[in-house]
Amino acid sequence: MSISRSYKPWSVPVIAGVLALGGIPALAGSAAAAAPKTVRDDFNGDGYKDLAIGAPGATAGGQKGAGEVVVMYGGPHGLTKDRRTVISRATSGIPGSPQAGDNFGIQLSKGDLDGDGRTDLIVGEASSVRDAVVVWGGTSGLSGGVSVPAAVTHAGDFDGDGRQDLVLFRGGRSGHDDPNGTTATVWTGPISRTGKPAATRAFGATDLQYDDVLDAAAGDVNGDGRDDLALTDYIGEGAATSRFYLANASGDAFTAAKAPEGDGGVAFGDINHDGYGDIVRGAENYSTITVALGSASGLKPQSTWKTYSQNTDGVPGGKETVDEFGAAVAVGDINGDGYDDVAVGAPGEELGYNDGAGMVDVLYGSRSGLTGKGAQGFTQNTKGVPGAVETSDNFGGAVSLLDINGNGYADLAAAAPHENAGDGAVWSLRGRPTGIVTDAAFTFGGRTVGAPNAKPAFGWELS
Repeated sequence: MSISRSYKPWSVPVIAGVLALGGIPALAGSAAAAAPKTVRDDFNGDGYKDLAIGAPGATAGGQKGAGEVVVMYGGPHGLTKDRRTVISRATSGIPGSPQAGDNFGIQLSKGDLDGDGRTDLIVGEASSVRDAVVVWGGTSGLSGGVSVPAAVTHAGDFDGDGRQDLVLFRGGRSGHDDPNGTTATVWTGPISRTGKPAATRAFGATDLQYDDVLDAAAGDVNGDGRDDLALTDYIGEGAATSRFYLANASGDAFTAAKAPEGDGGVAFGDINHDGYGDIVRGAENYSTITVALGSASGLKPQSTWKTYSQNTDGVPGGKETVDEFGAAVAVGDINGDGYDDVAVGAPGEELGYNDGAGMVDVLYGSRSGLTGKGAQGFTQNTKGVPGAVETSDNFGGAVSLLDINGNGYADLAAAAPHENAGDGAVWSLRGRPTGIVTDAAFTFGGRTVGAPNAKPAFGWELS
């Protein structure tokens, strides 16, 4: 991985000078009252999925680079500037105090850890000694929290009992040529609001001792009811790698297994609608993504894996290494046909003379897997997309696919974390039966939600 051209959230503490980014102060927010149904990714229980945005360069409590998270609540009309919550270590009820360079919000995960039917948000940071924070979901939105001994986390049902568990990665991000190394533990759910798990399990695999875990994704590739785990790790000298683990039925939690390799984004989904989770792995250094389909015996053989790029038939753009196609990926059913689709960020995309302007491509799932047929491409020059192409905006530096208005079609969120020289911004584009459309596009940054900012890298992480 070329650190100087890496646009993923985990690169913030590695790039020299990024910690000097400014930020946006905390502001209050609330959400609607609870509805009876339970929806995944729903922090306030109103039946609509919500979007969490990391701004790890934000100033909080007067501390530069302390970091914060902005949560935008979904609703029948999608995201609006008035329904949000801003969370930092300066927020009442959030443990710890702001510290310069903490990068609170550099990594996010979510799951209903306490089993109350509302999704909780787990906010990671960069320090090797500071803790991540679980922020609890509730009828008025996210509030209150408890520290957990980790820098990076990921939630999932790793033991198949129907309750959300939490993997804790303690190690942080070295910010130097050599990683700190990571220790991993699994907390079995439910997890109480005092931060006590029902039990703990050993992680199992021992190959993280020389890595810094940067991000994670979970999904069930073999249909056994237990979520499997994929990681993106920093391994030193500016390089990143990927790791994949199958969840065990008993004993230690995970066993290392073979999966597509890459240094970019990773996500799980059911792209061919066969009931098994598939893995999508980005390789930003090669500007490709690779898809491995799941089966009853796990991921299908490597000979069946398929690699896609902007040279794949139907995919907008042209393959260039500097595009970093695959730096970010997200999976969801955009057109409601039952097949999960894939959004791919190419934040280094050069448009005209604008290096690093950025682009997002959308590829669609089918019975035979992912296809370039009908693929779409979006930039800030696309009709209906607000803004204008500029050098180093890095549009597509983070992507998300969530049905935020509850109509059955996943909506695209795409971030340009360096928009306006580091302020950052996020675009929300609607999903429809025809694919992603721009007729109801909404773009927002710190100022949009009433928080004047000074280069917080808003949108560096989306969850």
